[in-house]
Amino acid sequence: MSDQRIRRALIIMVFGTFFGILCSTLMNIALPTFMDVFHISEAHVQWVTNGYMLVNALMIPVSSYLIKRFSFKWLFIFFTGIFLCGTGIGGLANSFNLLVIARMIQAIGAGMMMPLVNVLAIRYALPGKKGRIMGIIGLAFNCAPILGPAVSGFMLDYLSWRYLFILIIPFAVITLLLSLWMLPYIPHNGFPQFNSFGFTVITLGLWSLLMGLSNVSNYPLLSLNVGGMAIIGLVFIIIFYLNQRRSTHPLINLSVFEHRQFFLATVINMLITATMYGNAILIPLLVQIVLGESTVISAIAVLPGAILTGLLSTTSGRFYDRYPIQWLVGAGLLIDIIGTTGQAMIGARSSVVIITVFQTVRQFGLVTMLIPLQTQALSLLPNEIVPDAVACFNTLRQIAAAFGTALIVSVVGIVNHLVHSSTSHLGIQSGFAFCLVLLLISLILSRKLYHQIKS
Repeated sequence: MSDQRIRRALIIMVFGTFFGILCSTLMNIALPTFMDVFHISEAHVQWVTNGYMLVNALMIPVSSYLIKRFSFKWLFIFFTGIFLCGTGIGGLANSFNLLVIARMIQAIGAGMMMPLVNVLAIRYALPGKKGRIMGIIGLAFNCAPILGPAVSGFMLDYLSWRYLFILIIPFAVITLLLSLWMLPYIPHNGFPQFNSFGFTVITLGLWSLLMGLSNVSNYPLLSLNVGGMAIIGLVFIIIFYLNQRRSTHPLINLSVFEHRQFFLATVINMLITATMYGNAILIPLLVQIVLGESTVISAIAVLPGAILTGLLSTTSGRFYDRYPIQWLVGAGLLIDIIGTTGQAMIGARSSVVIITVFQTVRQFGLVTMLIPLQTQALSLLPNEIVPDAVACFNTLRQIAAAFGTALIVSVVGIVNHLVHSSTSHLGIQSGFAFCLVLLLISLILSRKLYHQIKS
């Protein structure tokens, strides 16, 4: 297939995937609004984001099977249509439960769009240009989650929360039409069996574990709602692991983790992703609830960092082709740590300018390392296991986003409970401090990254 056709396909798919990933954080600044409109708690409202990310994560392992079984073009068209349906339902939702269901339908579509883009890029990018191609994809994968709160912040000050769904519809329709017209037909290359038992078990495991973590701030640790659900989730995850190791048609080919650099880059990416998505919730809570500012001010606080991420995403991809991975990730983590340390020291009377500066510093660190990490994880693998590796990498990325958010919100809730306040800045500071711990662990692990030549 010609470079021009692949480039055109990637542009269309990145465009559609951008809005799918944008929706993962588009609701973050609206969380206080949902709490007020539907009269729900902080622990309850986080399912708007956690439900999306969990379903998104569960769809990604299915992608490995679907990519081997069906053509790229019709898979992308079908799941873009599902994303469009979920978006339409969200705009019409008249209850919180229906809102969460709409978000989950959105996530089914977006969860399949993401790995399709990755597999197409890694399979067909020329040697020496994979970093540049992954940098283009980074516009969707790393810029969209940061841009989401900025976009919604401005919208909510002038429009109803329903427009967070309604204004996505035209872009989903454009993606669908362009896909029908311009995407090349790339046939499937196999007829694998679907491991339905594995999918059921991992769904139950992840859902139970996330439920347990989400309940930490509302129930005792040793209660059924927390400890019990966490244990049930872990048991199902262990069953899933044993099943995948023994199955002749695993849902996820766990042998990809035998490649040390893939394993290491994936773990570091998970830790960083948890802080990135957790931070996307902490900033709106800090600005709107603690400081009492508007959604527009929340948007302004994250906007410079989002713009910086967009401007530097393609550049950071090119850096991978030129500089050692250890340098890039180490430098990015140090910058991120500086910004997070500043965030952890923010008080109840801090100015929005200070918050914006530290958030922008954080984003500069993130954009320096996320694309190189993803390229390191995927570009060194044999082509035949790339779909499985993409599925594993993106699944764990989304799991880290969901579970990281749940943990960080739980930390905030626990500290607020200890100081007998629902709006204490100490809780927010504790959330940032937890992010800082994850980044320090990542920095230690990053010392083991190194460039190697693909055989």
